[in-house]
Amino acid sequence: MRFDTVIIGGGLAGMACGIRLAQAGQRCAIVSQGQSAIHFSSGSFDLLGRLPGGEAVSDPVAGMAALAECCPSHPYAVIGAENCARYAQEAPGLLREAGIRVAGDCRRNHFRITPMGKAKATWLSIDGYLTTPQVGEFPFKSVCIVNIEGFLDFYPEFIAEELRKYNIECRFGSFNHPDLEQIRRNPSEMRSANIARVFDHDANLEALAEALRQQATGCDALILPALIGINRNDSLEYLRERVGLPIYLLPTLPPSIPGIRAQQALQHRFRALGGEYFLGDSVLSSEIEQGRVARIFTANHGNIPFEARRFVLATGSFFSKGLVATFDRIVEPVFGADTVSRPSRSEWYTLHFFDRHEYQAFGVRTDNRLRVVKEGAVLENLYAVGAGLAGFHPVQEGCGAGVSLLSALHVAEQILKD
Repeated sequence: MRFDTVIIGGGLAGMACGIRLAQAGQRCAIVSQGQSAIHFSSGSFDLLGRLPGGEAVSDPVAGMAALAECCPSHPYAVIGAENCARYAQEAPGLLREAGIRVAGDCRRNHFRITPMGKAKATWLSIDGYLTTPQVGEFPFKSVCIVNIEGFLDFYPEFIAEELRKYNIECRFGSFNHPDLEQIRRNPSEMRSANIARVFDHDANLEALAEALRQQATGCDALILPALIGINRNDSLEYLRERVGLPIYLLPTLPPSIPGIRAQQALQHRFRALGGEYFLGDSVLSSEIEQGRVARIFTANHGNIPFEARRFVLATGSFFSKGLVATFDRIVEPVFGADTVSRPSRSEWYTLHFFDRHEYQAFGVRTDNRLRVVKEGAVLENLYAVGAGLAGFHPVQEGCGAGVSLLSALHVAEQILKD
């Protein structure tokens, strides 16, 4: 099988790169071993929340420009501040064209409310999720926090405790339905995706709307866990129209409905553009000729190779096994690429869980065009994008989704220029 570009990994970075290339007319394939980390999405996409030194960032574009001096190995510094600013303007359009309705400004972070009720700086948020322009500036004075009976991955008391700090009056509601009884019999099945499928049916969604109408009396708004709309786009609008009040969603503990929907939307967009998506397949080996990847072989296709002019490594970090830690080194398992790490395992982490751990910045070694380095030499047609890149701390810096999207657009541009 021959393509213009083959992308290994079907997460946010891999699909964004594939979509941009397919938009330009390339014949692209994505080989994805399984579901990606986007399934754990919180309903928002971070660009840059803090600098490596811990300073809070209100203007992500200005923050990315500052990285060149304080952290020259950061992917944003490698890509370049001017390029990053341009890609940050383009990325929301790519998501919206895929059907992911996002709002936000790369020149000013807003705040999303987490499953625990905390305010966290972010760049883009999916429509319907509770956000504020500034901490504590909520669009209501009283709210009813409604949960599904028996659903344990949502914490109304913690959310109310945080909201009451800003003089928000909070009370609680709950909802049950006979169609939930079957999944309630097994606690491991009482998860957001299974519950959301119950509310894909009109009759059940109407029953939820009626219950919310009754519990909304005397409130300015309602807050629900994100348990609706896994296979339909109108669930939230349906409830808002019938209840007659603002309704806001909060993400639950993973797997999350916004993450699943985003994954589905990106896959659909890629395929609609002519891309071929091979889910449940993994790369077993590659052949490199004269400093270029000539072909790869996968588990499902045996001796039938994937051949392409360009390859993109988008397999992620440790979570998705794009990087593997042995006792004394960090390995990139697909191509055996060089990696950036610390020589002593004792330097990889600290004893305090919430510290800035060095292993989080480990990743694949690349040149300034994000081409992969192996045995000290650049592989001319193999690029790396996303979480597997070295030089950044996605959690502490609040930049995981931003690095994925911006590096994907940067590599797509390099490929199209070539």
